[in-house]
Amino acid sequence: MTHVVVVASAVAVRSGLRILLSAGETTQVIDEAATLNEALPLPGETDVLILVAGPNELSIVTQMLLDHEPLPVLILLAAEDARAAQTLAALYPRAWGLLSLDATAEELLAAVEALRQGLFVSPPTMIEPLAASLLSQEVGEVTSNPAETMIESLTEREMEVLQLLAQGLANKQIAARLSISEHTVKFHVSVIYQKMGASNRTEAVRLGVRQGLIML
Repeated sequence: MTHVVVVASAVAVRSGLRILLSAGETTQVIDEAATLNEALPLPGETDVLILVAGPNELSIVTQMLLDHEPLPVLILLAAEDARAAQTLAALYPRAWGLLSLDATAEELLAAVEALRQGLFVSPPTMIEPLAASLLSQEVGEVTSNPAETMIESLTEREMEVLQLLAQGLANKQIAARLSISEHTVKFHVSVIYQKMGASNRTEAVRLGVRQGLIML
């Protein structure tokens, strides 16, 4: 069972999140609060902390989290803001995630599980600008496999193709989804393999999850 603490100023939002999270048989909300100060100290069995925060509050929230136990944190934003990922970089290497308040129950539950597994969770459009800087911060991990390190950052279109690869879509399906030709999809896949040092789809997806480039 994954134990979650929810922090949101609005009672209605906290209630809504509790209902959504209860849709998962393996997730349980064990505490909730209007502010992070009220929630601290967190219950010892807490696995993931979910915060509803505006962009202007992110810096304050990040600093407070740096001063406390290294817990996976999922921050929900009312609007997508790529700068939020940059602000959260201060929490590295702690697992963290960004989602829209409009996220579905399935997306929310998947994000919580991914965070518990130590992964980063975020829409590609928000995480892409940060991917290179996050990778450069990896310290103490030595590998002889060049595929374990991103050589070049992926373009927005390549990120979209990678995400669809992770969903198990074939080239033809990806082409239809993105309104491009199947030949173009094959080109993007080839470039993704080259940039990531991958030899096949499975390896590219595995590396994408590892690098925090894929939204689960």
